[in-house]
This record gives sequence, C-alpha cells and structure tokens, in this order.
Amino acid sequence: MAYGERGRPRLPVVALSDRRALERWRPADEETVARARRLKDQALLDLGMTHSTIASWIYSKCSHQIPTTAVDTAAVLASGDGTCLLLYNPDFFVALGLEGVRFVLFHEARHLVQRHLFADPDLRDDPVFTLACEVTINHVAMVRLGQAGLPEIDGEPVGVDPREIYRAYLADLTAQGLDPLGYDRFLATDMNVYRELRRMRNPPVPPPLCVHLLLEGAGLDQETVDRIGSDVLRSVLISARRGGALAHGELLDLLDRTRDAGERVARLWGDLGADRLRGHTVATRRVDWWQQWLVDVLASKLRPGERLVYPKKRGALLAALGHDPILARRGPERVKRLVIALDTSGSMPDRVVRWLTELVGRIDGVEAHWLSFDGAIMPFRPGERVHGGGGTNFALVRDYVEGRHPVAGERFDEHPDAVIVLTDGHAPPIVPAEPDKWIWLITPDGDDWPERQRPPMACHRVRPVAADEPSPYGV
Repeated sequence: MAYGERGRPRLPVVALSDRRALERWRPADEETVARARRLKDQALLDLGMTHSTIASWIYSKCSHQIPTTAVDTAAVLASGDGTCLLLYNPDFFVALGLEGVRFVLFHEARHLVQRHLFADPDLRDDPVFTLACEVTINHVAMVRLGQAGLPEIDGEPVGVDPREIYRAYLADLTAQGLDPLGYDRFLATDMNVYRELRRMRNPPVPPPLCVHLLLEGAGLDQETVDRIGSDVLRSVLISARRGGALAHGELLDLLDRTRDAGERVARLWGDLGADRLRGHTVATRRVDWWQQWLVDVLASKLRPGERLVYPKKRGALLAALGHDPILARRGPERVKRLVIALDTSGSMPDRVVRWLTELVGRIDGVEAHWLSFDGAIMPFRPGERVHGGGGTNFALVRDYVEGRHPVAGERFDEHPDAVIVLTDGHAPPIVPAEPDKWIWLITPDGDDWPERQRPPMACHRVRPVAADEPSPYGV
C-alpha cells in the first residue's frame, strides 16, 4: 500500500485555506487525534535532531500541521497563496507507529525537494520518473533513518520497495539480453534510476502514490515550492558551513544524488555556493541573486557556534497549549567585526556605499570598519566622500587588516570575522593569513583571481545597474 493508494483523495471538497474545515471533516476521535499529534511531534523532533536537517527545515515552513480525514494518508501541500501545510490522517499515523510516521514525513519532505530541483513539467508528467522518485526517496529514507525496510500496516509494506523494483528491472533487462547495473550503481543518482527504468520493456509503473501527485494543480504550486525549496536549502547550507555535521552530510549526499541532473540543477547548486562544501568553488559567473548569496555567506561567517536545541520548559508549555514544538537557536553572543574595503582606483558610485551600508545594517550585532583604497589606505565613515584614482594595491589592505600597516600612525588592532573587498580585481594577487574570511566582489570585466588561489577565496561577480533602474538586483 502506497501513500494515497488507500482511496481517492477527498481534498477537492475542502478549501486548502480553511484550516478549521479540514480539521472538522469527518473527524477522528479525540484520543486518536491526540496520539497522532504526539507521534508527529516526536517524529519531527527526531528528524531535526538526528536524521534530516532538510526535512526539519521544511516542516518549520509548514505553518499549519493539521490532523484531518480529508486525506487518507499524509501530504505536504504548497498552495498558490504561498501557504505550506502538512495534512495527516490520524488513523493512518497511529497505525504506522513512530518509525513509520518518521519515514512518511521524510518521504513527503523529500518530494518537495525533488519538485524544486526537478521542475521540468515534461519530466514530472512521465510516470516512469514518478516511479524513479518513489524508488530513490524510499531508498534514501531507509538509509538515513536506519530502517531495514518500508513501514508496515497489518504486516503489509507501505510504499514502493526499491529492492522489488530493482528485481523487476534485473529480470526485464536480462530477458532483453541487456546488461543491468548492480544495485548500488542502479541507485547511485536520481537520474540514473530514471534512465535505467526507461531501459525496461515494461517498467512497473504503479498508480498515483502520493496525495500531492493526485492533486497536481492544487497540491504543489511551483512558485511556492521553489521559494520554500530555496529557503530550506540555503538555511541548511548555512548550518553546514557553521560546522553542522548532520546538515553537511545530508547536503553532500543530495549533491551527489543530483550531480548528473542537468544544467538547471547545477545552476541551482551553484547559486547557493554548495560546491564549497566539497572544498572547491564553482567558477564565477553572473548571478542575479548575488546579494542574497552575500548575505548568506556573511551569516555563515559571522555566527559561529550557533546550534539548534529543544527548549524543554518552553516546549512543555507550548505542548500544553496545543501548539507544535519548536527548536530554538543557541550560541555564543558577541559583537562581530566586519571590514569593508572599496577599491577607489576608479570612480565608485555613492549607491554602492549606500547599498552595502544598508546590507550590513540588516545583520544583527555587527561592527563595521570601512576602508577605501587605491595605492593607499583611507578609512572613512558611511556618508563621507571617498577619494581615489591611483593604482590598486591589495597587499596594503591585507597588511592593514592584519595589523602590519599603520595609517596616520595608528594600526588596526581588531580581529575581523570577515573582510569584504569590492574591486575590479586588476592588481597583483595576495594570500591573506586567513583566506576563508575574505569575500571578494568583482565588478564586470574584472579579474576573478581570488577563486583561483590555493586555497580559493569566496568570490562573486557583481552587476552594477543604472541609478534609475528599478530592479532590486545588482548594486
């Protein structure tokens, strides 16, 4: 039995936005609802603490988590009004038990991630790709959750078993006289499963499996899915850069599983800067969302030690009031020091300084030190006029930031958490003492040498816009 296969979904008779109507629709008894809610809460906590940072973040976006018999199983829905909901049938969750609920919640969260990454409509409309998604999601779920098989209800497995599909694939290709792949190679990447299933003469395509697949129009609005998917992956990436082992391992696994999925997926990962988790930087290219990229990189460098914890007292109070449990952020609180160096060897528009000032102002607890430089270092305050026009010398910036080059008889005696350099890059390269703290913003037609250094430094190309251009992108 697969998710949604217990009967046709009844959601179309209930408005997705009407939470109370969903909860009232043929309600289960109160004891069953309470048990199902406890199972759901414990499963979500387990996912966030031990098994899946991605799933935990996705469910943090589901502002409504509704027990309802309007669905037979469970579904994550993303509607056109930007709302994200988790709907779950209380009887179904109680029959599954904790391990089964954890499996189903992971499964549904992973569907949203795949919908974000593999957004091509033709691909999604292919029933063989639908089967491939079920195979890969359940395989990853069993591995990440440490479960030997699919969850069961009354001794019957719930969902598509990857091993059964592989046995059918093996028999089909052998009958055709073709060479099948081994099990591990068959499951190496999501697209690999899809390609291999298409080699079959008769792929075992099942009926629609998940509620949201049956509700294609109402269940998963692509714009909402993309917004939530990008937010979640960006948040998990920041956690991984801060040293979160669970987030790091899960993202690397997802990167590996989607490495041959095409240019769009590669571009999504490149926009996030995810390849830095592997120790190298993707080649610089123009990306309209570079401003958000900069905010995320700064956050990852300026918030050390932050971690997720479960606040027991607050959690108990929320549970008593009937609210969902939440994870709180804890970590050392201190002022973060940021150096921003503007290359003024050519003209630098005032709007560049204004934009960076506003950007830094959105990051809590930051003390910013502003420099302009060409062949000399000239500290300034936002609002003051910056001067320049001579040659560019990055070594002076490095030596000043590292306390070796005095300006007006005074040395810089702070220890910065990050250094941002906005420049055209045309000057002899340097190697800072702490290159992982340097962020280079390269103007068009500039030299992106910082990312070719060993070790590479964070580097991105920015796109200035005209002063009267209304676009929020660029400087």
